[in-house]
Amino acid sequence: QGVDVIAKDINETIAIQAKCYSGKVGNHAVMEVVAGIKFYRADSGIIVTNRTFTESAVALAKVNGVELWDRSILKDKIEEYF
Repeated sequence: QGVDVIAKDINETIAIQAKCYSGKVGNHAVMEVVAGIKFYRADSGIIVTNRTFTESAVALAKVNGVELWDRSILKDKIEEYF
């Protein structure tokens, strides 16, 4: 239903979409996460990708409160744990 992972703890549910693309990630991924947040009654959503996002996807994510992790953020997050 629009997301790949539902991460839960006692206080929060996060809908996560992973995109392994060869180009920029667009609006469709944001729309999938927004739908997944509603469907799973999640508190928030994140899209994680090995690439970057289109300007339109960034704008749509901002309006809908969806967090975007592009390749540089993903790299930083991985380095935090290793």
